[in-house]
Amino acid sequence: MKKYTILYIAILLSVITFSSCRKDFTAKQATTNLKFSSDTVYLDTVFTNIGSSTRTLKVYNQEDEWVSIPQIRLGRGESSFYRININGISGNIQNDVEIAPKDSIFIFIETTIDYDQVSDPLYTDSIVFSSNTFNQDVKLVTLVKDAEFLFPQKGESLFIIKDDLWTNIRPYVIYGYGLVDSARTLDIQSGAKIHFHNNSGLIVYKDASLRVHGKLDDEVVFEGDRLEPAYSEIPGQWGIIWFYPTSKNNSIDYAVIKNGTIGVRVDSIGNSSKPTLEITNTQIYNQSYIGILAQNSYITGENLVVNNCGEVSLALQIGGKYNFKHSTFANFWNSSPRQTPSVYISNWYQSADGRIIARDLNEAFFGNCILTGNNEDELFLAFSEEAKFDYKFENSSIKYTNRKNDLGYEIEGNPLFENTLINVEHHFWDQYMNDLRITEESEVIGKGSIIYANEVPYDILNEKRNINGEVDLGAYQNITKEEDL
Repeated sequence: MKKYTILYIAILLSVITFSSCRKDFTAKQATTNLKFSSDTVYLDTVFTNIGSSTRTLKVYNQEDEWVSIPQIRLGRGESSFYRININGISGNIQNDVEIAPKDSIFIFIETTIDYDQVSDPLYTDSIVFSSNTFNQDVKLVTLVKDAEFLFPQKGESLFIIKDDLWTNIRPYVIYGYGLVDSARTLDIQSGAKIHFHNNSGLIVYKDASLRVHGKLDDEVVFEGDRLEPAYSEIPGQWGIIWFYPTSKNNSIDYAVIKNGTIGVRVDSIGNSSKPTLEITNTQIYNQSYIGILAQNSYITGENLVVNNCGEVSLALQIGGKYNFKHSTFANFWNSSPRQTPSVYISNWYQSADGRIIARDLNEAFFGNCILTGNNEDELFLAFSEEAKFDYKFENSSIKYTNRKNDLGYEIEGNPLFENTLINVEHHFWDQYMNDLRITEESEVIGKGSIIYANEVPYDILNEKRNINGEVDLGAYQNITKEEDL
């Protein structure tokens, strides 16, 4: 006990001594220009009334003695939509801020802006540093966007979407899960921007429909609600677009679906003779789990691009009917180890009690497609003899090591893989940045069937296929121009 008493007294004396010395110390008032880590701080783009991320400004004292800044304040004062914190102390006006010799302080900046209260969507202010001899400032700049906010009642996670049309006038910001209710149809206009908060998404319920009407260079974009550049390619920021069993007449054309958990999930088709989903000219990437998850459903796809998914880019499970032409299914995920293939196809599932339940795979057709990624095997076929398993790959390219598949035989020489290329080089422009255009060095140039090119005569960029009899595989026809390189 005695040694702890001595230690306490020693600490107390040190504190008293330091406090006594510091009380007698007077910092020199700053008389020369301060140095800053930046002369302008950009807080990126924010939605109205949604807080920004925090930005940091460093203020340097380049002198050999302590300096005191008489006042640091926001130029707009207390009416500013910005907030500052100086070395852990909040306040938009602070006096006598001291900096040690050859040291610096941190100023943390945030903002929450009410769009209706500003005259210019480019909102600006400044941090002003004042003394008797000089004034300096650092500019603050933020672009604020008005938005349509949709969210559930307090305590709920789901809400009914009341509108039948989403326009491109203002972005939509979704909190929770928006539900297109039974027998309703939601049309989304070209150029619309749909932003989802964390753990949010869109559900198309029984007998309901979603129709996305994007256009080239005016796509409908589904992504998270963080607008800062640092979040532009981060997977897992939101949930899913989910087509429930018996939803019908769904179509997606010219959309970008990015940075979610599961891009699109399509459940069982019921008794419909028409596709549950027709998806064309669409890019799906940066999904933390699966790009497209289909379970005993009916999907047709053309000029479809899927890439960069934490597990599987295309999962066709528990049977169903699928037809894909001129599509690129890739997976160059490099954020964590991936043991799964880019494309997985099965006609069964295992129930909770361990039973194998099989459902007919009536069709899984891939014409003029690319299946590839950064694993050795990017296709897996999981087959049960208790149900149909009808599939075919024609004039397609598959990355595969030629080991025996789950079906028990080789791909090469298999009539179900007609005119199929194995392990060729695709030479994408930048697969890790989701640019899956093929260069002039690609080995899939001219390997496509004219039959399917005539069915899909233009690629995802509206470039004509079948150029002098040359048809390329995948969603992109090679049109490399010298000025593009």
